Amino acid sequence: MKEYRKGPVLLRGRNVPTTSTSERLLDEQHRADWLHGDPWRVLRIQSEFVEGFGALAELGPAITVYGSARSAPGSPEYEAGIEVGRLLVDAGYAVITGGGPGCMEAANKGASEAGGTSVGLGIELPFEQSMNEHINLGINFRYFFVRKTMFVKYSQGFIALPGGFGTLDELFECLTLVQTRTVRRFPIVLFGEAYWGPLVGWLRDTLAADGKISPHDLDLLHVTDDPATAVELATARHRQGDDVG
Repeated sequence: MKEYRKGPVLLRGRNVPTTSTSERLLDEQHRADWLHGDPWRVLRIQSEFVEGFGALAELGPAITVYGSARSAPGSPEYEAGIEVGRLLVDAGYAVITGGGPGCMEAANKGASEAGGTSVGLGIELPFEQSMNEHINLGINFRYFFVRKTMFVKYSQGFIALPGGFGTLDELFECLTLVQTRTVRRFPIVLFGEAYWGPLVGWLRDTLAADGKISPHDLDLLHVTDDPATAVELATARHRQGDDVG
């Protein structure tokens, strides 16, 4: 039976809503009743920040692993995700993912099987599955922007496995934060040269060539096909004492 988590509330069957909390927040501005409802939403948003900070404050060094929820077990990127998760734990890091299936599940699985801290930061969406079974510390958020804050605040680096719109969203947000020095510079690693190579080429040959970004902005990205190299690149600055958590 389909189920849906709305904060601490579990809904199943016909009780599953057709819209998410974030959708309703962004879609109701044309109605006057937001004047009465939105101030109360602020308290809910505040509580999500407090819960997230409280749950992750003592996490320690961590690396966030992004990737597609649609990657099937046994696929190359799924197997790579398991290895990345395992190697991160072996290197002394917790693993943070979006908590879903696919590449996220793979990284959580590798971390859990290696005996490490396997974190899932989920999001309330009507069509998404619940958190994967390999998470030993999970938080389910209503609002994307709260969840994204947790990804950035508690990570020392990022590894992006092959993924879709969600992975691209997180990737370019991280790049923007680092490029604008909103956060200190920390490693962003793209795993899969064949997958990410065309994107990096477009950034170089179109954006940089046309002056939309600086050529040295491309140095913010590292591309590799080797899980061990991905982990080494993602953790290098933190191991050198440049803690960005």
